[in-house]
Amino acid sequence: MRKRFILTAALPFALIAGAGTLAAQSAPSLPGVADTGRVTSGTYAPDAGHTLIGWKVDHFGFNDYFGQFGNATGTLVLNKENPGASTVDITIPVDSLSTVSAGLNRHMATADFLDAANHPTARFVSRHVMVNGNQATIHGELTLRGVTRPVTLEARFVGAGTNPMNRKETVGFHATASIKRSEFGMTYAVPMVSDNVDLTISVAFEKQ
Repeated sequence: MRKRFILTAALPFALIAGAGTLAAQSAPSLPGVADTGRVTSGTYAPDAGHTLIGWKVDHFGFNDYFGQFGNATGTLVLNKENPGASTVDITIPVDSLSTVSAGLNRHMATADFLDAANHPTARFVSRHVMVNGNQATIHGELTLRGVTRPVTLEARFVGAGTNPMNRKETVGFHATASIKRSEFGMTYAVPMVSDNVDLTISVAFEKQ
């Protein structure tokens, strides 16, 4: 009787373990893989629905405050044989700004911050790219509120493959940068709201 009980009690665990193994074997692989061998030369455009430019500032020394922009357009020209010759040119509509506060969204569109009525877009254009494995340092110029300043992006290759939804070759990158908003004419509430703005960029590019 004791042997039968042990076998019976162990059976559900064996079934669970077997189901887990089966699930692992049948789970689909991700279409994007961190394999530079999948990358091909050519011209790419941002997948606007899956590209985000996040920003963070210190708010009164109490906490960090976050927001983001979307709907980016532009081009990435990839040169696989000579990655350092690759270029990127991205335009961001500033009215795509999103925070959790509708009132703050409206305020940031005014001349205190983005002055969206007179400067509806921001634009980053690369000038020099240095590649080291899956990492790249991208020196370029950011134009914001009609002011152009040098900005450096630290980028990381995330993955490449074919998007299963639209069958387009896609490459993805993460990047970070830091700017001083006062250099672009946004001095409102400095230093209570930090002058330094940290940028976090997640972008998917689709081959054209």
